[in-house]
Amino acid sequence: MSDLAIIAIKLVLVVVAFLVLPLVVGQVEHKAMAHMQGRLGPMYAGGFHGWAQLVADGVKFAQKEDVVPAAADRRIFSLAPAVALIPYLVVLIVIPVGPHGQVGVSLDPGLFFALAMIGVAVLGALMAGWSSANKYSLLGGMRVAAQLLSYELPMVLAASSVAMAAGTLNLSRIVDHWEWWWLPWQAIGAVVFFVAGLAELRRPPFDMPVADSEIIFGPYTEYTGLRFAFFLLAEYAGIVVLSALTTVLFLGGWKGPVMDTELGWLWTLIKVMILAFVVIWLRVSYPRMREDQLQKLAWAGLVPLALVQLALTGVIKVAIS
Repeated sequence: MSDLAIIAIKLVLVVVAFLVLPLVVGQVEHKAMAHMQGRLGPMYAGGFHGWAQLVADGVKFAQKEDVVPAAADRRIFSLAPAVALIPYLVVLIVIPVGPHGQVGVSLDPGLFFALAMIGVAVLGALMAGWSSANKYSLLGGMRVAAQLLSYELPMVLAASSVAMAAGTLNLSRIVDHWEWWWLPWQAIGAVVFFVAGLAELRRPPFDMPVADSEIIFGPYTEYTGLRFAFFLLAEYAGIVVLSALTTVLFLGGWKGPVMDTELGWLWTLIKVMILAFVVIWLRVSYPRMREDQLQKLAWAGLVPLALVQLALTGVIKVAIS
């Protein structure tokens, strides 16, 4: 098979994963929240266990009128959902799912490329808030900017610790170097990375930019129909990307108890879905934080912990080299 055909097949598989996995996470969230909080509505659509709830939501969004505020910057307003969604597709291209080249594109600076793309995705919410000509949307956009500035640093520092331990920025090579005893060694960095990722995704308890009780729905207040649905899809795609990066960096990626070579992709998928369920569980279980609590957690909590992890990694690397 030619190299061009292999690349085409890989890209098709990445697109399929991008279209399917976020929808699976969305369906799981509907059902998990229904069970945990006693919500009956999501359990009825379609009959058995509400299997058609996601389909019903899609039909609902498609039928809603597409409204653009008269005073909005129409070009930026229209581009914002795409800017929020597409970078997550680009990130999936560099995340390995198995050994021996089971990755869309293997980049040497793959880790920093993935983190940069996640930062670009956040710009979609900023564009939405600024372009909507709505004071609540603008306040939500400012909160998004504050979270991005606060949590980008600990996220990058925690990821840098793994790169230092492996001696490479290539995600596939990081998994190749990973050993089981990295779990306790990199545990602090794993928690920092995952929590900072939740904050960048604006998932509860870090959903201050979309606080309905304070600023209606933040940057997305003026969005309707499919444009609004794209923002929701971007959130679920972000959950998949965050879970996949955490899996690759801190949980050994495709490495499992048995048959790493044959079932590596399955181990990766299992770890990703478990982490996605943790994200959903946190949404159900914890209330929204205040803005001052958000900033204090970032600068007084996560940044010092990330620096401790970096120092620990440096000491251990010197000791074992």
